[in-house]
Amino acid sequence: MFLPSRFIFRHYFFIALFLLGTTPASAHFKLNLNVRILHVEHLADGLNVYMRLPMPYLVAHLLGELDASGLPLPAPYTRNRREEGKLVHYVDVVQLKRSTDGLAMLAQHGLNLTVDEESVKVKVEHLRIYKNGTQPDFATLDDAQRAFQSTQAFNTLEHGVYVGDATVDVLLNYNSEDAIYQYALSSNLNPGLPDQDETANLVLDCSPSGIQVFRARGLLDKPIVVTRSVFDAVITFIKEGVKHILDGLDHILFVICLILGAMHLRPLLWRVTGFTVGHSITLSIGFFGFVPTEAWFVPAVETGIGLSIIYVAIVAVAADLKPGFQQEKSEWTVVAITGLIGLLHGLGFSFVLQHILQVTSPNIWQSLLAFNLGVEIGQLLIVIVAWTVFYLISLLGIRVAKINRYFVASACILISLYWVIERGNSVLANI
Repeated sequence: MFLPSRFIFRHYFFIALFLLGTTPASAHFKLNLNVRILHVEHLADGLNVYMRLPMPYLVAHLLGELDASGLPLPAPYTRNRREEGKLVHYVDVVQLKRSTDGLAMLAQHGLNLTVDEESVKVKVEHLRIYKNGTQPDFATLDDAQRAFQSTQAFNTLEHGVYVGDATVDVLLNYNSEDAIYQYALSSNLNPGLPDQDETANLVLDCSPSGIQVFRARGLLDKPIVVTRSVFDAVITFIKEGVKHILDGLDHILFVICLILGAMHLRPLLWRVTGFTVGHSITLSIGFFGFVPTEAWFVPAVETGIGLSIIYVAIVAVAADLKPGFQQEKSEWTVVAITGLIGLLHGLGFSFVLQHILQVTSPNIWQSLLAFNLGVEIGQLLIVIVAWTVFYLISLLGIRVAKINRYFVASACILISLYWVIERGNSVLANI
């Protein structure tokens, strides 16, 4: 079931909160907020699981034997007291301030995520604990991500909070060699609490193509199986391709200099096409490993990319420095050179793709083409923005446009010279 509306998430969240889970505040281990929420975020190399659950789920079953005082040994991160003749359990803030690692491990071991019935490598990224009523919103993935951006504050727990009135947020990273499109999610936590069979579980599987919502009642001991389609793989790697080129300053500078030297749309489109054809070829060649594997090769390619930026930056201002320069080279020659440079940049793209996609991955060709399409979309965005800016500057006059070309080209050359020196030294060090 796909629900795109944030309103629907919040609507369900509050219904679950008020109708399925709440009980009066209690001194015992009780599920005073009987709701467990999991947001599953799809990554190119695995999953992030943002989980919110009542603290008693993690510690109630770990209460120890009676000691000499007649009280049981406290469960981890709790302290025991007798109030009006009854045993009560408080959150132990001193232990939490010392370290939350133990509580994090309890959360990690309490959640099972498997792919093809095999466990996935997992680590705890963050953990937060709150007094019920003070926790941040957690109704959507954006809410969950924001909940971990602030540092842990224990002030709401300082004055004595029952374990049953505490909520734990934990972020778990499940790392895989490539994207995960199908998995099973379950819990082995069985704290033996009243009303645990009434726990409202809400699992939201969030991928670029939409959100699937799964609901279950109880301990979540029966796995929820989530399956994503080839379409999801395509969307994921389109996003990765866009992200890569927009994050790669060297590729951005190259495209900017390409635009700087071809302000008319027709020659610009031909040059961009040449660059696209070039990098599409070597993206596949490099990804499948038909390139040298020696340590010097990657920095050598990156050095070449730096030199290519210097070249197109010089070409961009050459017509100003040498009248008739553009007539000396046919447009097809420039397109061919741009295509050759594209071969170099494609190898750079392939190095990144190898980190997020394996040759043995499912939907390999769809993912590869989607990544390449994402690169093209990102490149088109750069072209649209940069060409528009340069065109508006050109309306201010020929002199202003020329100064702008000199300034942008010079800045690109200086940055690229630094890269060439830095990367060149790396090449020499690995020969």
